[in-house]
Amino acid sequence: MTEPDPHRTIEAVWRIESPRLVARLARMLRDVGLAEDFAQDALVSALERWPEAGVPDNPGAWLMATAKNRALDHLRRGKLLERKHEALGRSLESERESAEARLEAALDDDVGDDLLRLVFTACHPVLSPEARVALTLRMLLGLTTGEIARAYLVPEATMAQRLVRAKRSLSKARVAFALPSGADRANRLTSVLEVVYLIFNEGYAATAGSDWTRPRLCAEALRLGRILVGLTPGEAEVHGLVALMEIQSSRLAARVGPSGEPILLFDQDRSRWDRLLIRRGLEALATAERLLGAWGPYTFQAAIAACHARAATFEETDWTRIARLYDELARLSPSPVIELNRGVAHGMAFGPAAGFAIVDTLAAEPTLARYHLLPSVRGDLLLKLGRLDEARADFERAAELATNERERTFLRARASGIRGGSL
Repeated sequence: MTEPDPHRTIEAVWRIESPRLVARLARMLRDVGLAEDFAQDALVSALERWPEAGVPDNPGAWLMATAKNRALDHLRRGKLLERKHEALGRSLESERESAEARLEAALDDDVGDDLLRLVFTACHPVLSPEARVALTLRMLLGLTTGEIARAYLVPEATMAQRLVRAKRSLSKARVAFALPSGADRANRLTSVLEVVYLIFNEGYAATAGSDWTRPRLCAEALRLGRILVGLTPGEAEVHGLVALMEIQSSRLAARVGPSGEPILLFDQDRSRWDRLLIRRGLEALATAERLLGAWGPYTFQAAIAACHARAATFEETDWTRIARLYDELARLSPSPVIELNRGVAHGMAFGPAAGFAIVDTLAAEPTLARYHLLPSVRGDLLLKLGRLDEARADFERAAELATNERERTFLRARASGIRGGSL
C-alpha cells in the first residue's frame, strides 16, 4: 500500500488549521501580521520535519505548540516586557511566566470568536477591496501567495507586496483585533459578505484568462461562507449568501463543455446540476427567510437562483417571478448591473421588447462603458427582435471588451453567426 505523501498531508492540515492558528495568535499578540508570520514559521517547521519524522497524531496541536513557542520568544525579547520588568521590579523569569500564562489563557479561549475577529479584521474597510480579498484568501482559507496570485492572474511578487502592504496598513491604522458592535458591526459584515461574494463570482465567471470558470475559487468562497454561518447563525444575509453560492455552485459542471467552452443556461444539461448543493441551498434560503423581517440583497438573489434550480427544464422556469424579484431587488439595492439583469428577466418574462426598453436606458451609463455584458445582452435582445445588423455589431463590441479568452471566442462566434442581415 502506497504511503501518503506528507506534503499533501501538510497542505490539507494547513487548510484546516491555519485560520484557527492565526486567529488565536492574533488575539494574544494584537497584531494580525505578526500572528500570520508565526503561523507561517510553524508551517515551515512542519515542512522540514514531518517528511522525515512522520505526521504527528495531532498535527493541529503540533502547529499550535510550535507557533506558540515562537510567540513566547517574541514576548520574552519584547521591550514591553522589559519595561514592565523595570517598572515592577520583577525578575525576568516571572515576566516570562506571566507572558506564558497570558498566552495560555488566550489560546484556551473560545476559537469561534477568534475566527470571527479574524474575518472582520481581514475585511476591514481601511484596506482596498483587492487587499481584503487577498488577505481573506490567505488568512481565512490558507491559500499560498502563489495560489492567490494565479487565481487573480498577477505575478506572485505583486501579490506578495499586496499582502505585505495590507498587513502593514492594519498595523499602521492600529486596527483592533476585536469584534465591532452596533452599526459598525453591521457595516463591517456587509464588507465581509462582499469579499466572499467577490471571490465566488471570480470563480463562477472568471474575468480574465483561458478558463471561463474557476471552481476552486467557488469552493473556497463557499467554505468561508459555511464558516460564517457557523459563527453568525442569527445573521439572515449570511444564510442568504450561502444559499446563493450553494445553488450557483450546483451548475458549475454544466457551465462548460468538453473543450472548456461556455454553455449558457438555456443549453445546459440539467441532469449535471448537483442536486445535493441545490438541496443545501434551498435549506439555507428557507433559514434566511425565517430569520428576516425584510429580505436583503443576497436573499433576493438566492430566491432568483432557486427559481432556476426548481425548474426541470429551461422552458419551465418561472420568469415572471424572477422578473418581480428583480424589481424588488432593484428597489432595495439599485445598481446598473442589477438593472441589466432585470432587463434580461423582463425580456424572458414579457418579451424582448420589454427587456430592451430597460437595457437601452443603460447605454449612456458610465460605469458600464467597458462592461462587456451590456452589449452582449443588447445583442441577444436585438437578435430576438430581428434587428440583425445591430445585434451583430453589439456582439462584436462585447467580444472586444471581454477579457476572458473563452468568453471572447464565444461572443465572436455569436457575431459571425449573423451574416449579411441573416442568421
